Amino acid sequence: MTPSLDLLALAPALAPALGAVAVLLLDAVLPGRRRLHVGIALVVLVVGAAGALTAALGEAPTRTLCLLGGAGQCLYVADGVVAILQLGALLGALATVLLLLGGRADDLTREDAGQGVAAAGDLRDPAVTVALVLAAAAGAAGVAAARELGTWLVMLELATLPVVALVALRGTRAAAHGALSFLTTVLLSFAVLVVGAGLWLVATGTPLLTGEAVSAAWAVPERRAVLVVAVVVLLVGAGFKLSLVPFHAWTPQAFTGGPLPVTTLLAGTSKVAAVAAALAVLAPLSAFARAPGASAVAAVLAALASVSALLGALVALRQDDVVRLLAWSTIGQAGWVVLPLAALSGSARRAATAYVLVYALATVVALAAVAAVRAGGPDGPDGPDGSRRLVAHTGLLRAQPLVGGPLALALLVLAGLPPGIIGLVAKVLVLRPLVDAGRWPLALVGVVAAVLGVAVYVRWVAVLLGAPRGAPAQVRVGGGTAVVLGVGTVLLVLTSVAPQLLLGLLGEGT
Repeated sequence: MTPSLDLLALAPALAPALGAVAVLLLDAVLPGRRRLHVGIALVVLVVGAAGALTAALGEAPTRTLCLLGGAGQCLYVADGVVAILQLGALLGALATVLLLLGGRADDLTREDAGQGVAAAGDLRDPAVTVALVLAAAAGAAGVAAARELGTWLVMLELATLPVVALVALRGTRAAAHGALSFLTTVLLSFAVLVVGAGLWLVATGTPLLTGEAVSAAWAVPERRAVLVVAVVVLLVGAGFKLSLVPFHAWTPQAFTGGPLPVTTLLAGTSKVAAVAAALAVLAPLSAFARAPGASAVAAVLAALASVSALLGALVALRQDDVVRLLAWSTIGQAGWVVLPLAALSGSARRAATAYVLVYALATVVALAAVAAVRAGGPDGPDGPDGSRRLVAHTGLLRAQPLVGGPLALALLVLAGLPPGIIGLVAKVLVLRPLVDAGRWPLALVGVVAAVLGVAVYVRWVAVLLGAPRGAPAQVRVGGGTAVVLGVGTVLLVLTSVAPQLLLGLLGEGT
């Protein structure tokens, strides 16, 4: 059978993939043209994001690669939720490219003490760096819309493996440790995902991730049991990439080992890709949310989400390195993303999507602000009072409001406190499906995790408001960093003032 092909429908995944190839080919002909590579990346990511936004605003899902020309046999399906996830992943990659473009000159030349290699922000091989970012963006957009196991698995790994290489490209000892830890996790998760894919094929007899495949397997008790195990194993594989406990150990090392733009890619695009992968597996199961077999899937999701949300917040409370704090925050926020999915409902899918987008946007803004801060004093940026220490941010909101203001707003959004109203709205959305499904204990876990999260972020905000001690922090904002801070802050303000701007795209009421 020859599948139909709509190139415009594939634009969110196809544009960055073609951009990655174009960058590498142009580098072979015109080597060393850093700004040309970055320009191509910006163009293809904007094209992909425009395609995703068009699909999100459309009344019907976008479908292509349809084997029989019918709606039920399409290998690529992008409804409103999928399109918004694609948009979030591509914008996260766009922010990464802008941060790479806006890297400070000393970041591009400074050497780590005793290691003789360039430090954060290094673009020693700009073509490879940009191509890897585009490849990860293509994988993230592709896995969200994939409705066939082979494509789903390849796209998910494409969204992950380039980030491992980007962490390692920094060339420091910390980067090597972070990349090795990340790579080990990626290989283990791939093995788990392959086992899950095999179980899905055994249970359903088809590689399609559709409701029809699930219905056929659910009608036979033996196949239903295999299907439940398959879903659980696939979710565990995605849990590695989402940084859920106990699959989270790689996260702090990878966050602190790589350059901050790569950390931004990890916190934004990679997390959106992992959530999209989990939703692609769970969506066909929503029709059987009340069936007895589905309770096992819900129990696994509830356990992973609860432990992640609580442990992430508790450990983040003890962190003095702000990047490591954000790494543990990511683990806690991953628990929040997965909490509503235990309800196995359509509203839970929309709630998880809204939450991961709000989290990703706020974390990208926070990391952009961290990238702009340099510590004052004799110890320099990597000393005990370095720019990644909380103490380096003391009084930043008063001394440098154009950087401290966006950072404070991002932290308040993550905490769910005014004026970061969109963060509070996202948390309410997460809890609502649990209450509707009668899962009150899980909702209570969410409330406790929210209180702990407030302590994590308010602690940082209090430092921003404090009186500076010693030499003040130095702030250097490159052009790309300024764009990320400005646009990100505007989006946080707009969605806090009018949450329906996001919720309307997801089909949620206000």
